[in-house]
Amino acid sequence: MATTTLNSVTKIPKMELSSSSGPVSMPVIGFGTAANNNDGATLISAVLESIELGYRHFDTASAYESEQALGEAIAEALRLGLVPSRDHLFITTKLWPSEAHAHLVLPSLQKSLRTLQLEYLDLYLIHWPITVIPGKREFPFDKQDLMPMDFKSVWAAMEECQRLGFTKSIGVSNFSCKKLENLLSFATIPPSVNQVEMNPVWQQKLTEFCKANGIIVTLSPLWEPKGVVGGHQRCYGQ
Repeated sequence: MATTTLNSVTKIPKMELSSSSGPVSMPVIGFGTAANNNDGATLISAVLESIELGYRHFDTASAYESEQALGEAIAEALRLGLVPSRDHLFITTKLWPSEAHAHLVLPSLQKSLRTLQLEYLDLYLIHWPITVIPGKREFPFDKQDLMPMDFKSVWAAMEECQRLGFTKSIGVSNFSCKKLENLLSFATIPPSVNQVEMNPVWQQKLTEFCKANGIIVTLSPLWEPKGVVGGHQRCYGQ
């Protein structure tokens, strides 16, 4: 592992997220853990190396099966003094569609916190604008497992997670303009982020909509997420 000091790491710019508890600073470049191939040791090493290089923003999800390794890496980074405290990191994780039921939102977040060995998140996202029957982890989903999503009750549960202090900010992932417009019609805490594929020739209408409503658009401009139903993108405008 390279030898660095806290003063020699690259300074990554930050953006301010909206939050009912006050502004939240999010580094504009993050380290994603979706493609970890369940190799915990490799991911731990990669996270530690990235922290030494200046990364402070780490993105995970319960579906990635990378929360445990990321949590172990964070604990090790703190032990080694690579970061002075947890507050110097920005951690994002996500609510999986099988837990996108109002009564499962808080327990799912708390489970992620235990796995990550953290007391709070910086950002908690609804992973997809769909709901499947509880307990289904397979991906892509079978059509018979899909359920109507109660956006209002699920978002109210997300808001409660923020009010309780388990996450500093809340947002969504893979939401279309139509989905966001519906969400904004009843949200008392608007989403601070929409994590969705975006590049110069794709999603420009969505990007402008988010900008007009104070929602930060994030995700890789060079990577296309897999479809959620039978391998096809079927949820953006539905």
